Amino acid sequence: MGYRRDMRWLAGLMAVLLLAPPLMGNNYYLTVLTMCCLHAMSAVGLSLLVGHAGQISLGHAGFYGLAAYTTAVLSATLGAPVGLSMVAGVGLTSGVAALVGLPALKLKGHYLAMATLGFGIILSILFTETVGVTGGPSGFTGIPRLNLFGVEFTSDVSVYYLIIALLGLVVWLSFNILHSRVGRALRALHTSEKAAQAMGIDIARYKLFIFVVSASFAGLAGVLYAHYLTFIAPGSFGFLFSVELIVMVVLGGMTSIPGSIVGAFFLTLLPEFLRAFENIEILLFGAILVLCMMYLPDGLAGGFSRLWRLLLAYLAVGRRRGKTAGGDDG
Repeated sequence: MGYRRDMRWLAGLMAVLLLAPPLMGNNYYLTVLTMCCLHAMSAVGLSLLVGHAGQISLGHAGFYGLAAYTTAVLSATLGAPVGLSMVAGVGLTSGVAALVGLPALKLKGHYLAMATLGFGIILSILFTETVGVTGGPSGFTGIPRLNLFGVEFTSDVSVYYLIIALLGLVVWLSFNILHSRVGRALRALHTSEKAAQAMGIDIARYKLFIFVVSASFAGLAGVLYAHYLTFIAPGSFGFLFSVELIVMVVLGGMTSIPGSIVGAFFLTLLPEFLRAFENIEILLFGAILVLCMMYLPDGLAGGFSRLWRLLLAYLAVGRRRGKTAGGDDG
């Protein structure tokens, strides 16, 4: 039953995103919506890792950037096909995540967070200092537009539709993971590693698996980001972006895939709505986040769920009163 509900939610999300472009006033709003989808892709992977497996990562911006720079160098500098460069970017990110995860995932809690934070900072420094390869602080320019299987995505609308299709695939894979044996193992792992190990669950294997999957989703978002904007710079992949991804997951709902998507959209769109308040934009942004954390402890998804249940209960009470009134009149 839960799987069917998730599939209905995914179908609804895809329908809304497919119908959104005609409602956009100009290309700028479409660009913002595209960035929402890219952030949602990374947030979904992080939700699997943090919300369901209970493993904290502060280095996902590094994976995002590693994939982006890999595809940029291969396609723009070495002249490799864009599709091959993108596959290589995601593949390298997955391999590096496996190498980092093997020792790092032996740590727990804050120690794991510090280890992944250090990894992210190392990559950020690498992107900045290797000027001959990455362009350094000035950024990397001349990245070709998306071109897959002979199809060139020249317009922003075509790129947007490709990205939402891949977002749908990521969400579908995530739901299938959670409703499988792996998902049950991850929930047991999150509840108690010792209890899960006593039940015969190979906790090291499952932790590494979900860490690599999460990094792969960030890598996929990174390669799409690079070929969408055709320009990347180290500042886009720093520590603050890792924190932003974590906040998206927490704000949306730690154990909810739909919640992580809602959190990603909310946190990406919120600065756009606050631009009218130029002098106090940062203060309002912080205040809204604090209020959400205080009054929505289970995230935006939990808040929407409670509101929906209250609405259904109110409608049910109204129908009962209507029937009672009709009976009295009779």
